Amino acid sequence: MELHEDDQSLSPAVRFGNELRRQRRARGWSQAALGKRMGYSHGLISYLEGAKKPVTRKFAVEADRAFDTGGLFVELWRRISNASLLEGFEEYVEAEARCLKIRTFELNVIPGLFQTEAYATALASAAILRGSITKAQAKERVDLLMGRQQVLRRIAPPMVHVVMDESCLLRPVGGRDVMLGQLQHLENLAELPNVTLQVAPFALGEHVPFTMPIVLLTLRDRSIVGYAESQARGIVERGRKAVDAWDSDYDQLQVESLPKVASLDVIRTARKDLE
Repeated sequence: MELHEDDQSLSPAVRFGNELRRQRRARGWSQAALGKRMGYSHGLISYLEGAKKPVTRKFAVEADRAFDTGGLFVELWRRISNASLLEGFEEYVEAEARCLKIRTFELNVIPGLFQTEAYATALASAAILRGSITKAQAKERVDLLMGRQQVLRRIAPPMVHVVMDESCLLRPVGGRDVMLGQLQHLENLAELPNVTLQVAPFALGEHVPFTMPIVLLTLRDRSIVGYAESQARGIVERGRKAVDAWDSDYDQLQVESLPKVASLDVIRTARKDLE
């Protein structure tokens, strides 16, 4: 069952409430009657129809059971849970899960696939304090990241090439203990046969070609998908001209960054300085 077209521009929570109301009225049920069928109060039904309370997965499952809607409300709940993700990110994650090769450049923070849970949680907690996301969305964000990292452990994992700006190693995210664990995790990942890790030192200055984090994914058909993030949104780039330019710039970045052994020495030095 699909959503009505006039709902598409609304927030996920409002769409959930509208669909709940629509399904209920189509069956001639009052809010109290629906609440009784689902085991909830009519007051909660009213709040959710008005998008005045957060929706839980349990409620979405019960709504699908009550209306026999085959997963519609669970899908709407999933969109609410992922509302804190940048536009374009879901499309990128789907491509990441089936790629043969990942090349990424990161500024300021450790790349997501290499973050420890404690490090990722510290970043999500800061977003809660800023009012950017809720506690539930923060947990969803961290859980999604931990799930994405399984791509590194699959039977035939992709080749992964990471170039990190030196600032990623020096920014004290989560405090001393979290950073110690994170830096040790980087050292462990660098030993994997499918992982190449390089540091772009501060000395590169203006010669770093990217001013924002970027990712290049090589898919099974050998096509390349680019992904970049601004503060407001993620951009999935498939245009040949743009992707070729990123590809060329990334090759140059690899050449100018520190070699693997020297990069690992920088990581170890950062860890020892914290110790």
